[in-house]
Amino acid sequence: RHCAFTLTGDDGAVTLWIVDARTARARRVSPQRLVGAGTASYGWLPDSRTFLARIVPKTRKGEPTPTVAPDGPIIQESTPGKKAPARTYQDLLKNPHDERLFEHYLTSQLCRMDLAGKITNIGQPTMIAAFDGSPDGKYIFVGILHRPYSYRVPYNRFPMRIEIWDMRGRLVKLVADLPLRDDVPVDFAAVPTGPRSFEWRADADATLVWVEALDGGDPKRAVEFRDEVKWLPAPFTGKPRSLLKLKLRYGGIHWGDTETALLNEWWWSDRKTRTYVFAPDVARIEPKILWDRSSEDRYDDPGDPVLTTTSRGTYVLAFVPGTRQIYLFGDGASPEGDRPFVDRLDLAGQTTERLWRSEAPHYETPWRVLDIAGGELLTRRESVAEPPQYVRRQLPDGPPQVLTRFPHPSPKLAAIEKRLIQYQRPDGVTLSGMLYLPPGWKAGVDAPLPLVMWAYPQEFKSSSSAGQVTDSPLRFARLNWATPLWALALGYAVLDGPTMPIVGEGKVEPNDSYITQLSASARAAVEEVVRLGVADRDRIAIGGHSYGAFMTANLLAHTDLFRAGIARSGAYNRTLTPFGFQSEERTFWDAPRTYIDMSPYAHADRIKAPLLIIHGEADNNPGTFPMQSERLFEALKGLGGTARFVMLPAESHGYRARESVMHTLWEMATWLDLHVKGAAARSSERTVATASDGVASAALAAAALDS
Repeated sequence: RHCAFTLTGDDGAVTLWIVDARTARARRVSPQRLVGAGTASYGWLPDSRTFLARIVPKTRKGEPTPTVAPDGPIIQESTPGKKAPARTYQDLLKNPHDERLFEHYLTSQLCRMDLAGKITNIGQPTMIAAFDGSPDGKYIFVGILHRPYSYRVPYNRFPMRIEIWDMRGRLVKLVADLPLRDDVPVDFAAVPTGPRSFEWRADADATLVWVEALDGGDPKRAVEFRDEVKWLPAPFTGKPRSLLKLKLRYGGIHWGDTETALLNEWWWSDRKTRTYVFAPDVARIEPKILWDRSSEDRYDDPGDPVLTTTSRGTYVLAFVPGTRQIYLFGDGASPEGDRPFVDRLDLAGQTTERLWRSEAPHYETPWRVLDIAGGELLTRRESVAEPPQYVRRQLPDGPPQVLTRFPHPSPKLAAIEKRLIQYQRPDGVTLSGMLYLPPGWKAGVDAPLPLVMWAYPQEFKSSSSAGQVTDSPLRFARLNWATPLWALALGYAVLDGPTMPIVGEGKVEPNDSYITQLSASARAAVEEVVRLGVADRDRIAIGGHSYGAFMTANLLAHTDLFRAGIARSGAYNRTLTPFGFQSEERTFWDAPRTYIDMSPYAHADRIKAPLLIIHGEADNNPGTFPMQSERLFEALKGLGGTARFVMLPAESHGYRARESVMHTLWEMATWLDLHVKGAAARSSERTVATASDGVASAALAAAALDS
């Protein structure tokens, strides 16, 4: 009957509100401010009338102020023989004053709060990093941070006491006291030692489940079993029991009932993923492998189990009544694009029946099973020109009943053309991308257009998986600042998401040939849009965000395919991320040549095309320090290159403020009009357009987005 949300006021106060589903009216619940830092501020209890919430303690005083004189030097020390690598994290603690601020904002009072706002404190104020009520509402799992802190890793690696409390805040069980975990290997399958991944078993009253590494958390160690799943039921007096030992790394459990649950395990280096069916309470029944596949293979993805909500608010497998059958929702990836589906899986016989699949001209996604026994389905249906609407369907082939009539958010662009294009690069890898054409443009009649190409590379261990299509040409073309579709309003063609796979099969590392493969993929995309008569070869721009920005700078440094580039929130010097980046597990000292070759900063003297660099000054994404953009711009400026650097105030890795978004649009549109649309042919001496020519066009793009 209610949904809850937090509201952050202009004064920074976080308060809890609820919406009455019948009246659609919201009201404030919490009489006191909630603690918004760290973990969740609140969570529902099973009775649906009460919350667990973290409120600001009444003992909290004003924010600590830094001392005029420093407390002393900042000292860190390494121990001979103890390896403690760390990826390039941002916003870490740096000094004793940061520690005091950290404790000031993370300390909270856990409480029960009802819908009327009545508060009952639970325990004493402490630094709560995690909390969750048991399904029966009698116990609380609590994670409490404590010193010593670290200046090298995020707070989720700080020492933490794992406790179980009763609803009065009395300690029932100390599950573990985890030490500082700053020595975890940087490998992607590496994990901390000791208990991790805590959760309540969703189909039981109060059983705490967690995982422990059997290989010391180090994937390089050769062992028979990697992880062990353990559990401890209420009243938490005995020793933890072993549930399962896993040959790969734990990936989560979908609980069903005493006889059926699904467990996932995975391994990074070969992209293997396996799903088991097992009986949680019947040890004599051996787990059976349900799926054993590559996580990269989208075409063979069986989908995800449909879950249902219990009366206590937990999520469990949704069984067809009286059977061991469940529903699966999947993306339905295929060579012609995604075609979402609904399957019915018989877990007893491990047989699957296809009940429904999205059909052209619509892209339709299963949203929820409304009636498990009757097969009634809620879907979300859209097409290129039709915004998403909700539809009721009777499986398997009942007629659709459209439930909503949402209007087109940008009707002036309703007539754009969208098509999936597929092509090959010289090594035989199949590539694809989504091509958008502005309203009214006719192939073979109108002249080729200036084109914006926006991409994001991805690493693969299989060429066949690298060539799979990853989108659908039937999806609604929605404008937003993060994608380049706004450029359609300015008369550009757009190639969005052209695949840039970096493949390393077997023991070959993908990034050892990153520049070669990236350049080949970009060249193949350019040749295809030119062959189609869509793009003017002399007026193509490349752009991307984050790793796509890194790609952009590299393509400008190593090819002459593009007239200009846009690089947002990127990293350009890989020696500043020496313990790995993106999907690269090796350190700088393992593969120094790869790190340097992949760094566009090291090749800034070869970047001749104009480059627009944008970054948020409060970027908190690992590796993409604002300094990365500052240094690249300084290099280009010092070398006489053409560049513009825009630092957005108070923005993180993605941009949120209206002012930032609109200004970013203006910058990009102006840059493209100046250096791409208005650019002379490469062989011509014609003068390019002035900056003012781009302002009017940029305003058109902003107006289209705003509409």
